[in-house]
Amino acid sequence: MMPREEREIEKKDIEFIEGEFVNIKQSTIRAVEGGHIELQQVGALSIDGEKLEVTQGASVILRGNDISLNQSMSAVTAGENVSINFSLSPMSISRGHTAVNRSAVGFLAAKDVKSENTSALLVVANKVEGSVTTLLDWRSALALGAVFGGIWGFLSLFFKRR
Repeated sequence: MMPREEREIEKKDIEFIEGEFVNIKQSTIRAVEGGHIELQQVGALSIDGEKLEVTQGASVILRGNDISLNQSMSAVTAGENVSINFSLSPMSISRGHTAVNRSAVGFLAAKDVKSENTSALLVVANKVEGSVTTLLDWRSALALGAVFGGIWGFLSLFFKRR
């Protein structure tokens, strides 16, 4: 039987940390990898683990199986099951279930979405339950893509290299 590796850090600036159980409070960190990761009031560049719990934190890339964001920000959130509560995530991608509660999401893609009082730019899901306010539905996203594609094609005629 392998010993359980546990790391607990508070009020430090760290480049990289790896461990089976990682608990970091009030710190900044470049990269975290591990099994169960708990972050409270932490700024991180990359977080990768099996189970992630971020409370009042900020991250650029968040990857894991079970992700929980509470009062946090994450630029890219990718996982199997994602829970976003009172948070901001410009891009959230999930293979399974995503629960969003009183949050703002730019692009949300998941198999199933359960939402309560959430705003999103675009939602792509098989099943959506609850109230989501979206800026674009599939028709307007298709029309917007066609307009941008037409403008791009038209401008490429003028700037064509010989």
